[in-house]
Amino acid sequence: MRFPSLHAAAALSLGLSFVPLSASEAPAEPRLVFKTGFEGDTRVVPAGGSDHKMVGTDPAPPNQSDVHRDLGIKNFTLQYTGGDDSKRYAKIIPEPGRPTNQVLQFWLNDSWPASENQVKARVQANIYGRDGVRDFYQSVRVFLTDDWRALRDYPRPIKWLTISEFWNDIFWGGKNGARVTLGIGKPTGTRSDLYFILDSQGPGTKHIWEVINKRVPVPIGRWFTMEYYYQEGDAETGRFYLAITPDGGRRQVVFDVTGWTHCPTNATPDGITDWNPLKLYTSKEVVGFMKERGKTLEIYWDDFELWHNRKPTDSKPSPPST
Repeated sequence: MRFPSLHAAAALSLGLSFVPLSASEAPAEPRLVFKTGFEGDTRVVPAGGSDHKMVGTDPAPPNQSDVHRDLGIKNFTLQYTGGDDSKRYAKIIPEPGRPTNQVLQFWLNDSWPASENQVKARVQANIYGRDGVRDFYQSVRVFLTDDWRALRDYPRPIKWLTISEFWNDIFWGGKNGARVTLGIGKPTGTRSDLYFILDSQGPGTKHIWEVINKRVPVPIGRWFTMEYYYQEGDAETGRFYLAITPDGGRRQVVFDVTGWTHCPTNATPDGITDWNPLKLYTSKEVVGFMKERGKTLEIYWDDFELWHNRKPTDSKPSPPST
């Protein structure tokens, strides 16, 4: 699917510089850069203020799970912008029903006065302050608890329930930035399944494009794998791709969007410098609706991977509607 053009060249991936290939050279092989299943001595510890950070090393992927070396960042921060553990937290826990496996748990039960002078609710993993990333491939296993089914009866459309966010330059600090946001939503105020929503926004959170795929409901109460591909570019060269594979089910391409992934008025975009690969972020109304019913917003994450030189192998999406 295409959306409204400047040209952006791909010359940097996950902070690793490379020389463009000549026509006679074979493309580079995909390479796993970072992986964690939250095993080993991986743990969540205080990071100052209200936030936490993830430290330690998962021994399962040798030489590919060190946050400092392999991700190229000082801290893998878990940010809340307020609240306390009675309202939100991130923890590494044994997977319910399979205690030999460790997972990262995001949990929301309430809202609080947070950033942008708003009352809202947030748990997010920060990969901040990298050199610009022009394209990357990410995958992660995800489990939404049965409580999420309550949101099918939310009395209004849900347009803000973010699970990942990618910043090509940032809004704050006066920059001419843009972000691509992946969320879970509901298109109607009547009873409905939950669906994936995707948008690109420029300064002032003004939409550049927005899509929702109402053909692929979000799996609830069942593990599924999400695979993303991001490429910096304009209306013709930018790309964002998402496929999901429920455990025991078939793989489905949810989005394969061609469109702006940097700000249209930014003539010199410099890639993704800040992103939230794992996120749970919503309004006080959504989390309040759940709390009134004795429910929580809870996600388990596992087997998070980042890849260099990897691209999607299929290009037949279930067509999203705008």
